Amino acid sequence: MLTAITRAVSPAIVRCELSFIDRQPIDLGRAREQHQAYEALLAKLGARVLSLPPEPDLPDSMFVEDPAIVLDEIAIILPLGTESRRPEATSLTQELSKYRKLAHVQLPGTLEGGDVLRIGRKVFVGLTKRSNAEGIRQLEEILRPHGYEVIPVSVKGCLHLKSAVTWIADNTLLANRAWFDTKPFAAYDWIDVDPAEPHAANALALGGTIIFPASFPKTRGRIGSLGLRVTTLDISELQKAESGLTCSSLLFES
Repeated sequence: MLTAITRAVSPAIVRCELSFIDRQPIDLGRAREQHQAYEALLAKLGARVLSLPPEPDLPDSMFVEDPAIVLDEIAIILPLGTESRRPEATSLTQELSKYRKLAHVQLPGTLEGGDVLRIGRKVFVGLTKRSNAEGIRQLEEILRPHGYEVIPVSVKGCLHLKSAVTWIADNTLLANRAWFDTKPFAAYDWIDVDPAEPHAANALALGGTIIFPASFPKTRGRIGSLGLRVTTLDISELQKAESGLTCSSLLFES
């Protein structure tokens, strides 16, 4: 069964970490409604949604993708690149221990799940301000016995690798190629984001459907023109917290 772990929006989200966008007021009620609509769509597309309670003292804790990676064989708990966010891993560790054997990347390595793009047995990992070379080295050691190839990717201009590129179908990636080293992805086909929508590369492919932010209509048209099934979702309030679509859930077979 496909399982999606999510976490309710923290009342402290107004104090979230921001790196590449300017701070704007966040309407907490609207942010919660949008997150609940996200959870409902995951369920509609076939996922069993396990929504963890909010963490009142952890502003970014809705972004459950960052503290952990869940693969078929193992879950890896990660030391986040922002020290204040590291307590987010505690409750996720407890939940994931029900489904997977756990491994840990240790400081001084840092790694965030938003920098990890898995395509089959290849695991592309962004080298960013949040994920360092030591964290990537430790991840490679953990995953080597399970037959995964870990591939570092230099990233610039955005928060995470998956802010710049996501897998959407077959051999196809959606990307803003100005923000990362494209050489490791030479074997893939591309859909480029519209130049007017540089933040539009984060999409979530699930159950034959691509979930895509409603705020990027030009890029959505590019995806739809290839005959791919797209469902748009309004996450405009969550985007003020530098949110994408992949970062708000951990998806795995249970």
